[in-house]
Amino acid sequence: MTEYEGRVLLVEPTPGCGGILLRARELGLETIVVSYDEGDRRLSDGVRELTDRLVVLDANDEDLLTEAVLRLHAERPLTALIPGFEFYVDVVARLAGRLGLPGLPAATVDGLRDKALMRARAAEAGLRVPRLATVTSADQLADAAAKVGFPLVLKPRASAGSVHVSRADDHAGLRRAYDWMLNDPRTDLGRRMDGRAVVEEYLDGPELTVEGYVADGTVVIASVTGKFLGPEPTFVETGHIAQADLPRATRDAVETFVRRLCAALDLTLGPFHCELRLVDGEPVLIEIGARLPGGHIIELVELATGISLPNVMLAAYTGLDLATVAPPRAPRAKYAGIALLIAPGVETVGGVSGWDAWSVGGDILEAELYVSPGDPVPPLEDFRARLGHVIYTADSYAEAAARWREITESVRILGVDDA
Repeated sequence: MTEYEGRVLLVEPTPGCGGILLRARELGLETIVVSYDEGDRRLSDGVRELTDRLVVLDANDEDLLTEAVLRLHAERPLTALIPGFEFYVDVVARLAGRLGLPGLPAATVDGLRDKALMRARAAEAGLRVPRLATVTSADQLADAAAKVGFPLVLKPRASAGSVHVSRADDHAGLRRAYDWMLNDPRTDLGRRMDGRAVVEEYLDGPELTVEGYVADGTVVIASVTGKFLGPEPTFVETGHIAQADLPRATRDAVETFVRRLCAALDLTLGPFHCELRLVDGEPVLIEIGARLPGGHIIELVELATGISLPNVMLAAYTGLDLATVAPPRAPRAKYAGIALLIAPGVETVGGVSGWDAWSVGGDILEAELYVSPGDPVPPLEDFRARLGHVIYTADSYAEAAARWREITESVRILGVDDA
């Protein structure tokens, strides 16, 4: 096994970043994590076990983070700075540029965080984006709706995970969604929503994600991933299949769109997770993040393609040889899927029916419930509403889609009155 000397620092890593830390350790690199490590930023056990040195601070405070990174670099030079989540892509780019480390271009990285700027740059490159308006206060909503037209979608300009992304069919619904965005007492990685949002055209069509990476100026598409969503007006993801079953011409159009999008946004390094909808068969941008995907898509991509996106991310941000750090492997399955469990209308878990049928074995690789009787159920609004998952493999897309339906229809998370 090749061993390297160096130090890799991750800023506020989510559980999906565990693979980066594991591979870094395998290569002999020291792993450093900067995290607040409390509340919704508390580190997972897996990430904690793979961390050689934990620096506890509020990474949402750029001044504090900068001071800590400079101190660590002066102590012994860092090999890589890696954002552990989308919120830290821009600050990490600025710090990497300051220290001369591999990273995204600091001058243009804001286009990968601000959804309005992202859409503007994509449109300038001739790519199709939703019709949209921007708002910073409630008194701008009516004008924005007049420009966009109902139905429309409200979303924060710089959030992720479908947090406060909601369809509105009229002015009253738009105002309710905006007020809830401002007044929701919950945080997402310690951040509350501000008044900055986009009001944009509702896109009627199937949704896809595209997972890939940029290396040496080349955009590599790892997977065009099929997606299942829960009931609107919110957009909770309830399943994924790697890869989607698309006509060759549609697949080519999607891949071309994403390559042009990476160029338009100066996404020059590392993994990305792009969300699109197909409208009349043509791709339209929802957004792209310069980060690893969530929802266990990392595992699905590796199962179906042999590509480890965490290993790719480590290679990109260290500048180490991609073939050594992330060697290609044979896929373990033709298709891989996940069923993500939700509980519409349930406020408190009373019990679970149908779960015992999905124990690990055969094509079922992983099955986990996150809740127990008596636990509260978050509102059906975003990723926090997912209460369990089952990961499985299949020999065809049709078989994978049928398995998703079978799992999601047979497992029921019951309310107290129904248990």
